[in-house]
Amino acid sequence: MDAENKDRQFVTALARGLEILKAFSEGEALLSNGELVKKTGLPKATVSRLTYTLSELGYLVSLKRLGKYQLGVPALSLGYAVLANTSVRTLAKPLMQNLADDARAPVSLAGRDGMEMVYLESCRSDAPLTLNLDVGSKIPLAKTAMGRAYLAGLSDEERTPVLAQLKESFGRDWAETEKQIFQAIDEVAKNGYCLSIGDWHDGINAVGVPLRPADGSQPLALNCGGSDRTLTKDKLISEIGPRLVELAKQLRA
Repeated sequence: MDAENKDRQFVTALARGLEILKAFSEGEALLSNGELVKKTGLPKATVSRLTYTLSELGYLVSLKRLGKYQLGVPALSLGYAVLANTSVRTLAKPLMQNLADDARAPVSLAGRDGMEMVYLESCRSDAPLTLNLDVGSKIPLAKTAMGRAYLAGLSDEERTPVLAQLKESFGRDWAETEKQIFQAIDEVAKNGYCLSIGDWHDGINAVGVPLRPADGSQPLALNCGGSDRTLTKDKLISEIGPRLVELAKQLRA
C-alpha cells in the first residue's frame, strides 16, 4: 500500500478493512484473527479492531465457538451489486454461451483484483470434462492467458504500476514471467489473442483476449480454456482464438 505514504487523501483504515474482506475466498471461507494477520501482514491489534468493527457492521460474522470469522450478507450484496452493474456481462452471456457450446469448453469474462483475475461470468458446454471455475473464482494474473490478455489490453501508463507489483511479488522468478507477459503482449498486438499452453497447469490450454468496454468502464478480459485433449494448440489458433477476438469486437461495438 504505497499510497499510504504518498497520498494525503488515502484513508489507510479503510484500505486495511478492505484487505481483511479480500482475505476470504472460496477455499478459505473461515479465518481466525491469527490467520488474517498472516494473510494480510497487518499487526495483530489492528486486525482485532478491524474484525470487531466489520462484525458490528455485518460484513463479517463471528463464529465464537470456532474462533473464526466468515463473510456476512452485506459483503455478498456488494459483490452482486458489481455483477448487476457490469452491463457488458449481460450482453456477453449469450455470445459466450454459443462459443462455449461450439468449443465444448468454458468461456469466461473476468476483471482484475490485485494480482488475480476474478470471474464475472462463465458459460459452460455440456462436455463431461471441463474446468470447474464459476463466478467469483480467481486465477493468477501473470500465469494465465486471461491475465496476460488483460495486461496486453492496458495502456503503457496503466500497465507499468501493475508490472511493478508483479515484479515485487515474484522476486527471483520474475525474469521468466516477465518474458512470458511481453510475449503475450506481442501476440495480442499481432493476432488479437494470446495463448497459454500448459503454463498455468499441466494439461490445461487456454486463449485470452482483452476487452475494453466502449462505455469507458474497467478493462476486462475473455478466455476459453480446458483440457489439452479438447483444446489443442492448433484448435486455439485456427478456430477458438479468432472467434474470441470477434466476440470481443461485437461487445466493444
